[in-house]
Amino acid sequence: MIKGLILSIQFFTRIPIKIQVDFNEKNIRYCIFFMPLVGAIIGSLSSIIFYLLEPHNKLIAAFLTLLTSIILTGGLHIDGLADTFDGFLANKDRQKTLEIMQDSRIGSFGVLAIVLHIIFILILILSIENLPLVLILSFVNSRLVASQIIAFKKPARSDGLGNLFHKSNPSKVTIINTVIYLIIIILIDIKYLIPLGINYLFAEFISHIACKKIDGLTGDVYGAIIELGVAVSLFSFWSVMTWIS
Repeated sequence: MIKGLILSIQFFTRIPIKIQVDFNEKNIRYCIFFMPLVGAIIGSLSSIIFYLLEPHNKLIAAFLTLLTSIILTGGLHIDGLADTFDGFLANKDRQKTLEIMQDSRIGSFGVLAIVLHIIFILILILSIENLPLVLILSFVNSRLVASQIIAFKKPARSDGLGNLFHKSNPSKVTIINTVIYLIIIILIDIKYLIPLGINYLFAEFISHIACKKIDGLTGDVYGAIIELGVAVSLFSFWSVMTWIS
């Protein structure tokens, strides 16, 4: 499991850990298991920036918090978001859509998705009270949901990253981390289950679109689910805090 944690940090972040870990099925399975914990690490490190700077200037604190989260992931999931939007909004057949998503060049739909996504998250960071906790939970929510999608939804390609992750058979370990996280959320505040539930529904919606467009999911779609999941969770937390006392 330690190797799985190291692999998860190495793969999903740019945090330097100079330990060689084999990219085998067992390590990949536990890499997926630790995705929510990696989300908590990213959220925690980003929240520290906000906590330190917010008393001096909230706008600067929000921007640097967002920038920190992007740096920590190396823009990995944002790239997936852009590729997914480029492919899905091109209105092409399955094969052409997959080719567009694999193209290293970014299109107009991808640029628009990135800009709107970053602006929306920045606005949410500025709008939410008790941000450090909410930010951490939002990063965990998005990764937990993505791990479930990886485990239970079929990949679109037989040779892609999505298939490699899915073939590691992570269904049992993702159920375990879901149960653990549900207990933690209930202990913190039961109404915080609402953003998690909304995140799940949103991920199912994206998965449904992916299955119609390309007959499954890819690594890019996983990235889009993670990135959009953070925004959906933050917005859901803002809604819960605004309307539910």
